[in-house]
Amino acid sequence: MPTLINYSGDDEFYSGSSFYPSSMVNLSCILPFSSRVDVHFQPTKRVRTSFRVAFERRGYEQGAERLCIDDLPDECLFEIFRRLQSGKAKSSCGCVSRRWLMLLSNIRGAETCNNSFGSLKNQHQCPVSDNIEISGGCDDQELENNGYLTRTLEGKKATDTRLAAIAVGTSSHGGLGKLSIRGMNSCCRVTNVGLISIARGCPLLRALSLWNVALIGNEGLSEIGEECHFLEKLDLCQCPLISNRGLIAIAEGCPNLTVLSIESCPNIGNEGLQAIGRSCPKLQSISIKDCLLVTDRGVSSLISSVSSSLNKVKLQALNITDCSLAVIGRYGMFITHLTLSSLQNVSEKGFWVMGNAQALKQLMSLTISSCQGVTDVSLEAIGKGCKSLKQMCLRNCSFITDYGLEAFSKAARSLEGLQLEECNRITVSGIIGSLTKHEANLKSLVLVKCSGIKDTALQLPLVSPVLSLRSLSIRNCTGFGASSLAMVGRQFPHLQHLDLVGLYGLTDAALLPLLKSCKGLVKVNLSGCLNLTDKSVLALAKHHGGTLQLLNLDGCRKITDESLMTVADNSLVLNELDVSNCAVSDVGLAALARAKLINLLILSLSGCSGISSKSLPFLERLGKTLVGLNLKHCNSISSSSIEMLVENLWRCDILV
Repeated sequence: MPTLINYSGDDEFYSGSSFYPSSMVNLSCILPFSSRVDVHFQPTKRVRTSFRVAFERRGYEQGAERLCIDDLPDECLFEIFRRLQSGKAKSSCGCVSRRWLMLLSNIRGAETCNNSFGSLKNQHQCPVSDNIEISGGCDDQELENNGYLTRTLEGKKATDTRLAAIAVGTSSHGGLGKLSIRGMNSCCRVTNVGLISIARGCPLLRALSLWNVALIGNEGLSEIGEECHFLEKLDLCQCPLISNRGLIAIAEGCPNLTVLSIESCPNIGNEGLQAIGRSCPKLQSISIKDCLLVTDRGVSSLISSVSSSLNKVKLQALNITDCSLAVIGRYGMFITHLTLSSLQNVSEKGFWVMGNAQALKQLMSLTISSCQGVTDVSLEAIGKGCKSLKQMCLRNCSFITDYGLEAFSKAARSLEGLQLEECNRITVSGIIGSLTKHEANLKSLVLVKCSGIKDTALQLPLVSPVLSLRSLSIRNCTGFGASSLAMVGRQFPHLQHLDLVGLYGLTDAALLPLLKSCKGLVKVNLSGCLNLTDKSVLALAKHHGGTLQLLNLDGCRKITDESLMTVADNSLVLNELDVSNCAVSDVGLAALARAKLINLLILSLSGCSGISSKSLPFLERLGKTLVGLNLKHCNSISSSSIEMLVENLWRCDILV
């Protein structure tokens, strides 16, 4: 049974002696342990038996009627349990039966009787280790500096009994600090009962995440709001029974809330967001996705209410209009990260107003995805209004052309990173024209699935090279070819990270001029470039062997042992090599193992059928420095060789 609860301090488990005077108790019976109670203890501390606790008076005749403690009503047991002071006693009682466990887990901290010197001492004792206790004399910062307990329950492991066990077992440490419940379809059986146990047993809960939990509703979330006043982070995803009432309870009871994420909760709407805006002045991050009841009224009210603290906003697949973007542009003075995705009802006017409102002066990162309202005009307005913008990402914005990109680049003078994905009206001419306007700042360019980028004859005016660009990533842009690469080599001579993925038409003749033009490549990813051969690897190792640290050739089927020999002879600082699904064999691996200067940390040989059991000594030699080795789908290596390799390279993570 997995360990969910550990405790220290008075951590000697109940030894077996009675809780009551020996004259009154006969320990001839204890209720059997429930197999579902998840409380960890050392098996040598206590013997599991199946008998019942009974109370009897001396002088009774043999066979006289006994009163069993388990026959007491819940009210009496409750009065007994709330007088238990130590975590040892509570955990021991929780092990007896599910009934006792559930009773213990529903005792609030205010209902516990503190009538001993020890309890008074514990109330004023600050935590001295990672074991956090409920203490009135310690401030929040002291508690946080010592860390807090975290638990994650997934699928069938998420049950009310397990949550009750966590609540009881961690109570002596101040309760749980972070809880994540991730359901998996219909197998998650946790309900409001389990969440109520956490609320009452863990008043210092700081972070709560509920994903795909169909049986938890407003009752459980309201109890969290009533008991867990230190809650800072709340993440709700696919919780159909939670509505505005539960969110309002969180707002009223958790004024320290700083992060709120709501996704696919069909019953949460404007009223809940308005309550958060009124009662949570410390809110710093808000993410709302796919909530059909959320409209402009809720979003606008929330953003305007917490504008002084809010710095991260993510709005995705919502029924909001230009009004919400206008409010962001007007009240987003402190927003630094903004993500807008799949906002079908927002037009060009909304983005234009957001930029021209001139309030997003501290915005550093902006991501816009699948928003048809983004046009050349609105993009230029955003560039003029966001003077501090450093990272810009545009996905599936089909109305943006070269003109808009150049106008935006001219206005956003602080831009350091630009990512364009599925922007099919953008061409090489527009990219070169926009990049030359950021000669001193732009460091990273990413192009993904941009079908407008084609390898055509370009007649561009002579411009000075972009000396600031350090990272270039071109992924699955099938039209990118020899002419485009030659231009890249001329314009970006100081590249360090080169990422060319899925360029099926890329050949050695097209790549070689680029490799010769760059002065010191550090990371190169050529995965999926099917037509590259050993000539490219030879040029790469020859010109950049002194600086190259990462080389990915996954799927380059024409790469052979010659490339491994070249890498072994010329690469001085290489620490990560991926030749998965290449035509390499034992011969190339032997050359790699004999290299004196190479010190690989990660080696991937997945899908290399030419690697056999003969490579075992070579792998063991390389394993002296390796921390990661991928041998998946290497069918020519026997299972016995794999077992021997795993035994000998125990410090290395081996994937088989």
